[in-house]
Amino acid sequence: MRQRMKSTDDSTWHTSSIALFVNRLDSVESVLPYEYNTFDFCQDSEKKSPSENLGQVLFGEQITSSPYQFSFNKTETCVKVCVKSYDIANEDQMKKLAFLKKGIELSYQHHWIIDNMPVIWCRDMEDGQKYCTPGFPIGCFITEGGLSKDACVINSEFNKNNSFYLFNHVDITLTYHRESERNGGIARLVTARLDPKSYNRSDENHITCDGPPMEIPGEYTDKLNITYTYSVKFEENKRVKWASRWDYILESMPHTNIQWFSIMNSFFIVLFLSGMVATVILRTLYRDIIRYNQMTSSEEAQDEFGWKLVHGDVFRPPRYGMLLSVFLGQGIQVLIMTFITLFLACLGFLSASKRGALMTCAIVLWVLLGTPAGYVSAKMYKTFKGVNWNTNFLLTALLCPGIVVIDLFTMNIILWVEGSSAAISFGTLISILAVWFGISVPLTFFGAYFGSKKKFGSPVHINQIPRHVPLQTFSTKALFGIILGGILPFGCIFIQLFFILNSIWSHQIYFMFGFLFLVFIILLITCSEATVLLCYFHLCAEDYHWWWRAFFTSSFTAVYFFMYAIYYFFTKLQITGMASTVLYFGYTMIMVLIFFLFTGTIGFFSCFWFVTKIYSVVKVD
Repeated sequence: MRQRMKSTDDSTWHTSSIALFVNRLDSVESVLPYEYNTFDFCQDSEKKSPSENLGQVLFGEQITSSPYQFSFNKTETCVKVCVKSYDIANEDQMKKLAFLKKGIELSYQHHWIIDNMPVIWCRDMEDGQKYCTPGFPIGCFITEGGLSKDACVINSEFNKNNSFYLFNHVDITLTYHRESERNGGIARLVTARLDPKSYNRSDENHITCDGPPMEIPGEYTDKLNITYTYSVKFEENKRVKWASRWDYILESMPHTNIQWFSIMNSFFIVLFLSGMVATVILRTLYRDIIRYNQMTSSEEAQDEFGWKLVHGDVFRPPRYGMLLSVFLGQGIQVLIMTFITLFLACLGFLSASKRGALMTCAIVLWVLLGTPAGYVSAKMYKTFKGVNWNTNFLLTALLCPGIVVIDLFTMNIILWVEGSSAAISFGTLISILAVWFGISVPLTFFGAYFGSKKKFGSPVHINQIPRHVPLQTFSTKALFGIILGGILPFGCIFIQLFFILNSIWSHQIYFMFGFLFLVFIILLITCSEATVLLCYFHLCAEDYHWWWRAFFTSSFTAVYFFMYAIYYFFTKLQITGMASTVLYFGYTMIMVLIFFLFTGTIGFFSCFWFVTKIYSVVKVD
């Protein structure tokens, strides 16, 4: 009988032998990931590493081969992999042991891969439910005060204060599905699970999988030998087929009901806003337009009121129009990039099985979308009566990307100092800069050149003398409207935001892109409706300074995003250390900037369309 399985890179096929690959180790208590070989574990002498895409490099993934090798359908028990010795007289060995203990204390986790599938670890919780995670800890630590950290609760023998317990044995269970004889009788792996164990072996020549746990006292003063072993067994499953083999990962993420609650929550917010907008547009606004257009005498025209009164100033260029046009150009670039990326992920092209594909796709799209960014920015700048389109092009191409690159470079220095595998190499940094300046910047110039040739039309003329804006009440002041405008869009996404942050910082696999794409569409609608509604109220209050206000009304959602990220940091994470804290908020600021740009752009162009539309249908002398 022939058995066939894919390797990690999905390109090489093996017969009978099964290779286990290892990825970087990470922790919920530290943002710093480390390569597998940084720790003193058993290592493969050949060290084969599959090719990595740009997304994997930026995420710091370091997949490499391991000495764990299996044969299909061959059950093995207590197979020795290697022995690691630590002598107190050997300084290098003690440094390795100290780093291993530090990894245990900070709850670093292995991430193993078999046939491109993550190996998951499941354990029973106190409430009777099963909790599964695509990783398993190096070990566990009992503090001096007797507090059991993480995995120490699974074994009553882990009970000595100020002691480290190392998981030096794994029981691996591989499930396969055998095709029918008509399809060649090929057997394919469909699940990979393991159960970590801790055994202290006194006799290396007679290894057994029982006995007391592998304990490492906090203050160790003797020679220590650690024997790493594994057991593997195979089970046939006739129900799970190759096409649905990733479904077993869902066992660790029973959040479907919460996701539907998120969708319903967002839907009702949209329904509420749509009702408000419909009331304004179909009743109030329609009545205003009819009344304005029925004014015939000069006396009636002098009695203009409400939003028609500011028709001669509503399209007056705003202050700092250069900066606003740059933000809008970058926002269009990010908005289109996000839409296409989520759409492709929703169709399954960027699933979790394609490691790094989501980030790679987003970066490639961002680079190629320089043309619409330059075009929109230059055209809007022209609408603002700007003349320095060259400066506008340079700021569009360099300002926001430059902030992101400086942020990433600063964090990369911290990662490099800490020896983390997430540190981007100098060669990769040069390649990123080359793509930026060699592709994105020229495309931005190309778009800016054509955008500077034309401007957005205005349905009314602009008065030479600016109209005085009357004193505004508290409810019609800009700050109140901006703060209020960001609440409802954030209310649509905060549940989904929790799962996204979990996938990033708690190292969980995110797979519900269908939900995410739907929430993204709802966010677009909510930002548009909230901005249009508040814009109408401000125009009725005879305040025509709407350009920046429209942008900030929806982009203030990013401020709530940042506030939630702070709340998440202090309540959901156990991150310790200054370096990890700086990295968390450094990466968060990049996400907040991206969110700020595309939500602000949505609100601005919605309001721009609305204002253009209402003043184009009303008669103005």
